[in-house]
Amino acid sequence: MDDNRTDKVLLYKGVKTMIFAVLTLFMGPIILSMALSQPENKLYIPLLVVGLLICAFAVFLIFKGIRLIMNSMFKK
Repeated sequence: MDDNRTDKVLLYKGVKTMIFAVLTLFMGPIILSMALSQPENKLYIPLLVVGLLICAFAVFLIFKGIRLIMNSMFKK
């Protein structure tokens, strides 16, 4: 018989991924604003690159978290 229940382990993993995504959603723009507020600082380019990478990673984590949550509810 087909069991139509949510996979709780996969759901927990998806929620945990979304929590990390929210953290990086806040951390990325904060680092970017720190970098852009002082362009004459010698750490301008490294902070800018790190901030952009964190923002891109946040978008990746959002898609991965949503996919995991959907897979836990609607099994493939």
